Amino acid sequence: MGPWPAKVTGMPSLSTSGVTVVIATYNRAASLQRTLERLAALPERPPVIVVDNGSRDATAEVLAGAPATVSSLTMSTNIGAAARTHGVEAARSPYVAFCDDDCWWAEGSLPRAAALLDGHGDVALLNARVLVNDEARLDPACRLMSLSDLPKTTACPGRTIAAYMAGACIMRRDAFLGVGGYHRRYHLGAEESLVALDLLAAGHAMIYCPDLVLHHYPSAAERNPDQRRRLVLRNRLWTTWLRHRTACAIAATAATARAGVCDPVARAALLEALCGLPWVLRERRPVPRSVERLVDRLALLPA
Repeated sequence: MGPWPAKVTGMPSLSTSGVTVVIATYNRAASLQRTLERLAALPERPPVIVVDNGSRDATAEVLAGAPATVSSLTMSTNIGAAARTHGVEAARSPYVAFCDDDCWWAEGSLPRAAALLDGHGDVALLNARVLVNDEARLDPACRLMSLSDLPKTTACPGRTIAAYMAGACIMRRDAFLGVGGYHRRYHLGAEESLVALDLLAAGHAMIYCPDLVLHHYPSAAERNPDQRRRLVLRNRLWTTWLRHRTACAIAATAATARAGVCDPVARAALLEALCGLPWVLRERRPVPRSVERLVDRLALLPA
């Protein structure tokens, strides 16, 4: 899928059963070190693949001193969410658990997820319950998922969902790679919207499973909130143009244009999205109407 990693460390002596944890990181050495320590302390000792998006801080030193269960890939440049796809390609287990560099899985959650996926072959993805900081505050996206009234098509416990959290889920490796992983053009921000639609279109179920727990301690490393929102708006437009009916694509474009009259971030997102129209039109493949109706019923996750 390119660009290929500039450096690969500790591959590929990974588990051929169970779950591999995949983490993409960029310039968050302190958070990454804490996450790796927490994962190494789990009794199940899962294999971990860290994909470094070309960090310029002490990430290389953290990876050099990481536990034996950790392998790493170093990208030559920051490719955003597509780094996760490289990590999944390197995994040798049937399931992959994603988490960010400021998150870690709770004890027992990974084997519990593997057992659920073993027993329910129609499910491609399980989204965990995310607890934030020491007060264990429920992430607002999980609160929305817990209220989902989408129809169940599987006996797997939990709520059917049509969107998920990219850094808080366990997936079937083959299902994820079967839909192409994260699009290389999206970088970061609502990148999971396209994967979710493609999984649903392929006949897979996605489930919010609150018995699976991920702890999130948001990193103190600053990110540009306007840049993040611009990418989210742009990527959601691209997803609509790529997978939804023409009428939906026109309506979403018009709404962003109206917002852009007074909102420079929305205006920038629309202009950047329009620059991508040539490749979008080449890759456009609308999903079945039944899948689109599921998304129509879903309240959008917070940006």
